[in-house]
Amino acid sequence: MRRARFAVSFEEGINDKASINDALTFDLRTPENDDDENLASTRIAIFDHAPALLGATHLVWGLACALLHPTAAAVPSLANPLLPVAIVLLLDSIVFVAMRYREKFGISPRTVSLALCAYIGISGALWMGFGLALNSNQHLADASFIALAFGAGLSAATIVSISSPPVAIINALVAMTGALAVSRAPQVLAGIAFLALINIAYSVASARTVIANSRMRLRLEAQARKALQFVDEFENSGRGWFWETNSQSTLSYVSQQLADDFKVEAEELLGRQFTDLLSVDNATDNLREERTLGFHLSARFPFSDVVVRAASDEDIHWSLSGNPLFDQQGRFLGFRGIGTDLTEQRRSEQEISRLARFDSLTGLPNRALMRKTLEEALRNASSRQKGCTLFLIDLDRFKNVNDTLGHPVGDALLRQVGQRLISVMGDHGQVGRLGGDEFKAVLPGAVETGLLESLARTLIEQVSRPYMIEGHRVVIGASVGIAIGDPGRACADSLIRNADLALYAAKADGRGKHCFYEASMHSEASDRQVLENDLRQALDRGELWVAYQPIVRAASEEISGFEALVRWNHPVRGAISPEKFIPLAEECGMIGKIGLFVLQQALAEASHWPELVRIAVNLSPIQFNDPHIVDTISAALTESGVTPVRLELEITEGVFLVDSDATDGTFARLKALGVRLALDDFGTGYSSLGYLKKAPFDKIKIDQSFVRGAASQTKRNGAIIRAIVTLAESLDMDTTAEGVETHDDLALIRELGVSQVQGYIFGRPTNAEAARELANSVTVEADGFQCVREPRHRLMRRAVAAIDGQVVEIKLRNISAQGALVECAQPLSPGTSMAIDIVGVGPVVGKVVWAQPGKVGLRFDDQFDLSRLAAKQRRANDVTMLRPWYVEKAAS
Repeated sequence: MRRARFAVSFEEGINDKASINDALTFDLRTPENDDDENLASTRIAIFDHAPALLGATHLVWGLACALLHPTAAAVPSLANPLLPVAIVLLLDSIVFVAMRYREKFGISPRTVSLALCAYIGISGALWMGFGLALNSNQHLADASFIALAFGAGLSAATIVSISSPPVAIINALVAMTGALAVSRAPQVLAGIAFLALINIAYSVASARTVIANSRMRLRLEAQARKALQFVDEFENSGRGWFWETNSQSTLSYVSQQLADDFKVEAEELLGRQFTDLLSVDNATDNLREERTLGFHLSARFPFSDVVVRAASDEDIHWSLSGNPLFDQQGRFLGFRGIGTDLTEQRRSEQEISRLARFDSLTGLPNRALMRKTLEEALRNASSRQKGCTLFLIDLDRFKNVNDTLGHPVGDALLRQVGQRLISVMGDHGQVGRLGGDEFKAVLPGAVETGLLESLARTLIEQVSRPYMIEGHRVVIGASVGIAIGDPGRACADSLIRNADLALYAAKADGRGKHCFYEASMHSEASDRQVLENDLRQALDRGELWVAYQPIVRAASEEISGFEALVRWNHPVRGAISPEKFIPLAEECGMIGKIGLFVLQQALAEASHWPELVRIAVNLSPIQFNDPHIVDTISAALTESGVTPVRLELEITEGVFLVDSDATDGTFARLKALGVRLALDDFGTGYSSLGYLKKAPFDKIKIDQSFVRGAASQTKRNGAIIRAIVTLAESLDMDTTAEGVETHDDLALIRELGVSQVQGYIFGRPTNAEAARELANSVTVEADGFQCVREPRHRLMRRAVAAIDGQVVEIKLRNISAQGALVECAQPLSPGTSMAIDIVGVGPVVGKVVWAQPGKVGLRFDDQFDLSRLAAKQRRANDVTMLRPWYVEKAAS
């Protein structure tokens, strides 16, 4: 292509001939373009020696005239030959200096040509005047002498004018004028005219040839310069290089870029065999490419884009293209071609390939590679008749870290989590990252439940250990969904879906848990999605409302305040437990709106209560980490008119999982606002005493898991409560016991010195009207069971139940007046109604409230009379009913 383009340009240069007008006027006109200007400068160079040649010629002719006629040389007149010689020599000197220093003085080629024409005309006129003077002097008149005088003036000018038509024309005019002035002989005039025309014609022809050839040469030189510039730019750009070999296949030219790959100069590679620069290793692809190149070189065939490896210490790859060269007789001259360095491209391709299979942040296999790994594990499981297990891992509270400490800290956390997951899994399976805070682990051949549970527990434990990142102490958790694939029957899609459902179940179970897939989870997941969609519209539909549970002073039983609790009255499902929809709200991003709704409603209601009655509102970690939370609370207080000291914000330990300056700043701003702060659910989380030291809490709320059954002699809850109360008193904090339901627990709570009590014994959560009435009362009376739990029938009873139209045999354990533990092989989901016929007792109806593999918790629709069981047993086996120690004590 390149050669063809140059050939076209060469032909255009040959056909671009100069016209007669160009020849006649080129030296006298202003150049029209750069090429003509360069050509004019080149043509002027041929006249560099013209002044010297003319001056020498005039001097020789003048001395010859003086020697032939010394009498004329002695005459002080125009007929003296030395006079024109002196004038002409003076003009020669001026023209010589002007041409010698024309570039320095900025004299254009056109000016030089005009000056030369003038110089020829003046010198010719001087010699013509000398001839006329000789002709008019009778004593000096001599035809040969006159001819010699004319010859002195015209011969040198004729020589100079050969290359310049304007000079030739001026010379011809001077000659003809002189001839007419001296002689009227026709033969003389005809001869001079003939010679002048011959000189002009030759000068025009010569000028046309010179101009045309010069233009072609300048054009070719410009093209050559441009081609060299393109070559230099191409080589310097790093996109490729050139190479050339001779007929013996040795290098005759290489670019420096190729030589740089071998850390030598280009001249050092000349004369070497081109194939010596190529590496031949054991790689099949490289061998095939090298053989392909060797074949083309030996066969003298053109080749293109042949990839080879350079014979250097580094991993360098080239793409070579070349064409054989032949002369006009068909003799082989060698190869000429180009090369491209593919090293960076191959590295980029390798990096792209790596990024397509591995996560760029953690270096773990990404979603695509983990999918491929799972499919291969399932294929191997089918051929080896071994199952395959899939772990789906979701990090708890990771979004909180990202929102509070920023994405760089979140990225560093993900990298550390990845390392911990790898260390836990070891050789059991492959760990990968799906994106965000989701990870996956494929365990080929591992189906033993004991091993899987051990790995899941260890995984959660290790991920939940604190992290130190950029000076911040970060604590997160993990939930794990586990699905086991049977060999030959499981597919990747179904296994992923099952593990995802198990993960949802683990998160719904309180997070930080692991859960195995069960068939009933499909309906639960569908129900969860529907519930989420309904929750998004619950606020606008007015389905959410605020209930108020009293908080009572333990000593005086006076109302201290109320805790605002959100409730959801679904139009179809009825009342939905907060334990079910609050975690859902946190996951779907609705907790902020719901929290603001509760805050505004609670403060509006509290404005109707006495000043000494406080209102407690729960503040989730997501709300707490909102940068505008303090402004939001301040605005709500201002709108309601409630004083800040009456508002008590209940905060869980979750806000401390990210130890940052932002957390401390929020605490400081809240205290500056004047609100009270309570540490909620103390003892259930990490329970670090450092929280109490750092955060300015006014109260500690003891979790109900420590309070319920605290009066039991078989538990150590009382000792734990006593320790918490002592700690709170030392820090000048109040204490509130949550979940107090029995008189026994209330008595113990008072004895241990707890400041306040909250639980069903003083009232269940109620609506705003009832809460307002209660707030305006003086005291509230305790009302509840005396003991912790009702008596239970501990012996197993057989029964039958109708499930999905089939009669199934079941077993009942821990039967109480409210419900029982049912052992059933058929899976059941919460909310399922069951009609049971207890053998020897009769029918009873209830609803499943929780479900695990092989067993469910059943709540009876109506209170069950335990005497029915006792009577049957006394008649059959003479076994008495077992009762707890506190029932026996009360009876005595």
